[in-house]
Amino acid sequence: MTYQTLPKMLAGIDLFSGVPDSVLSDLVSVGTTHSTSPGHTVVAQGSTDAGLQVVLEGSADVEVNGVRRPEILPGGYFGEISVIDGAGRSATLTAGKDGLKTFAISPVNFSPLIDKHPELARSLLKALCARLRAVEASQHD
Repeated sequence: MTYQTLPKMLAGIDLFSGVPDSVLSDLVSVGTTHSTSPGHTVVAQGSTDAGLQVVLEGSADVEVNGVRRPEILPGGYFGEISVIDGAGRSATLTAGKDGLKTFAISPVNFSPLIDKHPELARSLLKALCARLRAVEASQHD
């Protein structure tokens, strides 16, 4: 993935929907890319390493309390909760059969952007509220 296409990928994620290009550029400027070999752990449930990661290439297998969940594919992300609250990871992710390449932003770099760009905070709140509403609706069905 090239630097020029990364802002477009980020713009397509619900967390960053509608934020200005200048904010996306700031996000890209503070992030890094990580590659993980197939079968290797990316993050472990309960670990306190935090950071938001967006899948650029490959896939990630997901387990929560030993239960397999749907894999995360390019354009998907993980760590959005821990990058905000700093608490332990809620899942274990392992690089899929083709490995995994992600774009990562640490809390140290992410927090100042939230302070600098209120529109980023609003976008995050809207995405997380939508997820909470979906969970609540599924519990009432």
